Amino acid sequence: MSDPSSGPGAAAPDGPAAVRRPPALALAAMLFAVSMTFIDQTIVAIAAPDIVHELGLSSSGMQWVVNAYLLALAAFFALGGRLADLIGPRRVVVAGTLVFVISSVLCGCVPAGDFAQTWLIVFRATQGLGAALLFPAALAVVVAVFPVERRGRALALFFGLSGALTALGPLLGGWLTAWTWRAVFWVNVPVAIAALVLTALAHIADRRRAEPLDVRGAALIAVGMGLSVLGFQQAFSWGWDNAATWACLGGGLAVLVLFVRYERRVPRPLVDTRVFADRAFTVDALVLFFAMLAFVPLFFFASVYAQVSLSASPNQAALFLLYFFAGFALASQWGGRILDKRGARPALKLGTALGAVGFALWAGEMTDLSMHDQWPYAALAGAGIGFVLAPASTDAVNRAIGASYGEVTGITQTVRNYAASVGLAVFGTVLTHVTTDKVVTTLRARGLPQDEARDVARQVTEAVTGGGDTRVPEAEGAASAALRETMAAVRMDFAEANQWVFYGMAIALGIAFLCALRHPGGRVTPTAP
Repeated sequence: MSDPSSGPGAAAPDGPAAVRRPPALALAAMLFAVSMTFIDQTIVAIAAPDIVHELGLSSSGMQWVVNAYLLALAAFFALGGRLADLIGPRRVVVAGTLVFVISSVLCGCVPAGDFAQTWLIVFRATQGLGAALLFPAALAVVVAVFPVERRGRALALFFGLSGALTALGPLLGGWLTAWTWRAVFWVNVPVAIAALVLTALAHIADRRRAEPLDVRGAALIAVGMGLSVLGFQQAFSWGWDNAATWACLGGGLAVLVLFVRYERRVPRPLVDTRVFADRAFTVDALVLFFAMLAFVPLFFFASVYAQVSLSASPNQAALFLLYFFAGFALASQWGGRILDKRGARPALKLGTALGAVGFALWAGEMTDLSMHDQWPYAALAGAGIGFVLAPASTDAVNRAIGASYGEVTGITQTVRNYAASVGLAVFGTVLTHVTTDKVVTTLRARGLPQDEARDVARQVTEAVTGGGDTRVPEAEGAASAALRETMAAVRMDFAEANQWVFYGMAIALGIAFLCALRHPGGRVTPTAP
């Protein structure tokens, strides 16, 4: 691996070389910066019912408010990573933070009226753009300021704390929403100020590359990722049998294929596809993909399961997720040390195996309907993901060509975000169909006609999987009586449906384990400049 200041097009760092601050200060600055992006992945969903009620949004409109952020993330991660290499990661961190926090303030200041829905969707999308610029650049800063032999532990702390903040999003959202839902956006302001102040104090050296930006490549990957992720996001509401769903998926994948072919021909590509010739990098990316199929969707599925089947409040559901993150945080630190001492392969094998076992055991306990009895399995599943996330991400970045840390970070984050969209769509479809079938069976056993039972079951499924209201709706007439009498059975039906989802997550981690076996092993060592 080349020295960060070497390679074609590299420029000297800005500012006096003698002015340096401890790497820990730069790490703290980057943690404050990215904490906003992680919290916002989950915090807004908690405020959704209040936003819908006050602004009069439609349910589909609220889905777009939530999805616009994730859609922009998917579309612009690769661009954010490349810009970090070309104009310097510190500059991109500052720019991304400003875009993000200004968008947050504007989201919180949305006026009531017909324009409210459009306003929120637009500024949620610009929030996603800010996060897409910010995160790869922040990770590139951490990679650059820590030597390779200490990088595993530094990034383990980075991913461990940022992951824990994602879990705290629902809990924080519940507290803030009790005051006003607008506070879930305004809370980013003091965090952004702290991040900018710490970034200035850290005197982070910016290394730029005198290379042109591949604008056509950036446009192609933005369109390809945007279309395909949109298809996965909208599969819930449009349905898998809808032509629009497959038009987005097929069109997006076709554009991504065109993007790869184009990148192989240009002299200065947005993404240097030669990095995939490194088998270790490819395995790291595959392991991240299959692990993220489970990791990000877990927030939604475990939270809704806790509220519906365990009758937990939103805040109790957030605390339920902390069992998972207790294991995650501890294993992240251990995984980072394993990476520094022995390379990524042992951590990836251990993490994927633990994750597969943990999710499988957790699934088996879901029908017991006891939150506290599930904690060992939730913690075990979290430990599995913790052993994987930082080592796979760090090992992939360590193998960057010409120390293009931002570019490679953009690739790995794009893989992670794409996997999250696939996981939410596939597991959401499984949950919807299994829940509907089981509730129909339950209501039919209580004497309800087939058509009426299916209508009520669809209402139940839409309520508990729609992301806005986890209360089971009331029906009318005989259906209402049947539903009230069988409420406990409906909660068990939903628990059994979630078992299918969590067994699916265990299978995803099992596939990741098979990929990890193909990792060549060995530690990445720095080369002389």
